[in-house]
Amino acid sequence: MYRFVFRPKWLLFHLLVLVLVVLMVNLGIWQFHRLQDRRAFNDEVRTRSAMPMAEFDQVVTDQIATLDDADQVEWRQVHVEGTYLADEQVTVINRSQRGSVGQNVVTPLQVAGGGLVLVNRGFVAQTDPVPPPPTGTVSIVGRVRATEQRRFGGLTDAGEGDLTELQRLDIERLAQQLPGPVAPVYIDLLTSDPASATDPVPLPDPQLDEGSHLSYMVQWFIFSICAIVGWVLAIRRSARRRLSEAAAPTPADSPAPVVDEPTTAPH
Repeated sequence: MYRFVFRPKWLLFHLLVLVLVVLMVNLGIWQFHRLQDRRAFNDEVRTRSAMPMAEFDQVVTDQIATLDDADQVEWRQVHVEGTYLADEQVTVINRSQRGSVGQNVVTPLQVAGGGLVLVNRGFVAQTDPVPPPPTGTVSIVGRVRATEQRRFGGLTDAGEGDLTELQRLDIERLAQQLPGPVAPVYIDLLTSDPASATDPVPLPDPQLDEGSHLSYMVQWFIFSICAIVGWVLAIRRSARRRLSEAAAPTPADSPAPVVDEPTTAPH
């Protein structure tokens, strides 16, 4: 009764269903891994944000000497003092915050000992002027952040020359145009002393929700189950139809109609 499932068009149907199921299951697994990564990120941010504030040089020690080591201390709150280099200020463009399009203002901070720390001072709307940094010695508190990296499809900054606008806060690229060694992390500014009314808007805290990964994962698994159920129903429906057609009488098997013979009246 089910020999028809081995016909070429049915084999193509089986292959299509198999490909769709494998694809949807893998998409569900991918969303599961993204959910796990998101939960690990949230736990990391909460744990490190809850740690006591420390001096910058106590957190970013000689063991955190390269860009690859920065994730070990990211999201720690630190305190640092120094003097802004206003002439080296740059902006990171194509940013948005609370529905406004604009840029982040990044200014190098000269700290004791001659090193530089990049400070992301905050967000400025595209229609507003970029405020200069405070003069003199400043005392700031901020979050340690790792360098931003180019994502797939992202624009690339010029590899040479002095840039005033960048697509991302790339520490390695900015270090090429700065007059001293640059720390392998940057700081998202939280508070500054002194502060002014024209300072950029501080960056928001990171969102620590789980996003839509769980619902997407469940949806992909449901879609894969629906594809399997649909495949089974399609085969059973076709089998029932063929069985019904086989059981139906053919014209050759039908009995011949009875024709009444005319009767002849006796003479």
